[in-house]
Amino acid sequence: MGKILLKNGVIVNEGVIQENDILIENDLIVKIAKDITDAEAKVIDVKGMHILPGIIDDQVHFREPGLTHKGTIATESRAALAGGITTFMEQPNTTPQTTTIEKLEEKFAMAANSAFANYSFLFGGTNDNLEELKRLDKNACSGIKLFLGSSTGNMLVDDEKVIESIFRNTEMVISAHCEDETTIRANLDKYKEKYGDDIPIKYHPIIRSEEACYLSSSRAIALAEKTGARLHVFHVSTGKETNLFRNDIPLEQKKITAEVCIHHLWFSDTDYAEKGTLIKWNPAVKTSKDRELLWDALLDDRIDVIATDHAPHLLEEKDNVYTKSPSGGPLVQHALPAMLEKVKDGKIKLEKMVQKMCHNPAILFQIEKRGFIREGYYADLVAVDLNSSWTVTKENIAYKCKWSPFEDVTFSSKVVHTIINGHLGYTNGEFSETRNAKRLTFNRL
Repeated sequence: MGKILLKNGVIVNEGVIQENDILIENDLIVKIAKDITDAEAKVIDVKGMHILPGIIDDQVHFREPGLTHKGTIATESRAALAGGITTFMEQPNTTPQTTTIEKLEEKFAMAANSAFANYSFLFGGTNDNLEELKRLDKNACSGIKLFLGSSTGNMLVDDEKVIESIFRNTEMVISAHCEDETTIRANLDKYKEKYGDDIPIKYHPIIRSEEACYLSSSRAIALAEKTGARLHVFHVSTGKETNLFRNDIPLEQKKITAEVCIHHLWFSDTDYAEKGTLIKWNPAVKTSKDRELLWDALLDDRIDVIATDHAPHLLEEKDNVYTKSPSGGPLVQHALPAMLEKVKDGKIKLEKMVQKMCHNPAILFQIEKRGFIREGYYADLVAVDLNSSWTVTKENIAYKCKWSPFEDVTFSSKVVHTIINGHLGYTNGEFSETRNAKRLTFNRL
């Protein structure tokens, strides 16, 4: 691949913002310093741009295998590069589900042939695959995923003895979708009795309620404390839940961690009137007060990671009555621009955003040589122009499903270049057709 020299960029890394050049050789960063010269290197002048580590998204649904009409590893990972995401961790609720080691390795083989961004997968825990889970090497993949509330693909784990056995029998991070199924079903039955299938979307956060989220996440946390398991609670959506997490010790020492998603930081229940089922997610987008409390917990380090939960569906699937409209939406292309908008608004510092989207996922999942701009690390980098406005339109959406909840939003910051393992994968709106993605490796002793 040769050498690339990024000149005159402003690097944002490990709490520091400073101007430096970056020399890349093959797939690694080899030098970070002022005024680097190298006659053999391809020079990219990034003057006026900020250079961030490549974003690590710990929760995506790229729909392959089995649901490829919605998206594929290839289409969605290309879209991720357009959003500065260089690494993704994909979820197990595909068809077939990723609940055996054989199916896990089949997914890795698919990604090796088609992924444009670095990849790993989560192994799905079920009510009946504990023995398979015990055989899983702790460095084989990102970790274990448990659906403690049903969602798209219905991988509900509801046998409490099985859940405790899983917690006791893995050293890996257990990432959990926490919503109490009994509460949700009771709420849904009540609204179906009144409205049939055509329940107004505004009731979604009442059906998938604060109570449903808190009951499930608090139980999971209590079980993790009892068993000593390493628990990561995905897509926290309520203010009440944020009080379950701590910020008095470093991330490296935490046994229980939390993630918040872009949509829960951006939207609130007042947006259902305009957006309808386009912002139907599980867990639901809730009140503006919940949103503010999520921001508070993110900023004071009770919440550790920002992710997307990218989950594309076709518009004709979303444009359905409530009970038939699937939950989820596409986000990888627009997550970083959305967060940069919050930086511009003064909601979060750029350094803190980088911590939550780059450094912390790498620390939390013990990813090898990624998530930081350091000599000897893989050259996963994104150059952003904080003063280049653009509007999301159908014409510039890269998702296979061809829509976005951010359509018609004008962002004031733009991803200009995305470098993956030393290769320019995306630049000025154009994708490289050369893939240079790698399977993630982990340093779990």
